[in-house]
Amino acid sequence: VFEKRIDTRFDKAFLVLVGSELYGDTLAIARNVSTGGILVEMSYAPPLGTVVTVHFQTPREGDLVDEIVARAEVKHHHYLNFGADENAASTRAVGMRFIEFVDAGESVDPDRLH
Repeated sequence: VFEKRIDTRFDKAFLVLVGSELYGDTLAIARNVSTGGILVEMSYAPPLGTVVTVHFQTPREGDLVDEIVARAEVKHHHYLNFGADENAASTRAVGMRFIEFVDAGESVDPDRLH
């Protein structure tokens, strides 16, 4: 199968905070990260074309979190069904294209994430 992706993918699951002025902040699971974009499992799917802020968080000493922040555009919606019989499950994922990386400006208080 021919691979159409131009960027190498880093397939590791980790938490990110996805923020939107219209939809608020939500914790999500980031997967399949590259320099061009990211696949994020989320409880909702912002409309295609929505620009969100993705906060990649790294614990540091104390209760605060250092972060890398990217602005990204929602490009794809994915609805994944898996399992069999009564063990069937599903999840929603959003494909996003990075627009720019921005200065985090300040640390995020962990209480914001609960």
